[in-house]
Amino acid sequence: MAPRIRRFVAAIGALGFLAFYVWAVVAIGDRLPASMWIDLVFYGIAGIAWGIPLIPLLSWAERKRK
Repeated sequence: MAPRIRRFVAAIGALGFLAFYVWAVVAIGDRLPASMWIDLVFYGIAGIAWGIPLIPLLSWAERKRK
């Protein structure tokens, strides 16, 4: 696959994943008990965790052609 197409597919995949991820975090966050500390920990972890699933996708997009 050409690098340009691979980057385009990765960009669309990342946007789709992030849209779903934001929706899921907000939906889960609404169900948590009303506590500032729980919100701080939950949204802190959720704010960092979104990058972990995207690392393989971005690595694939930037891989050199054989």
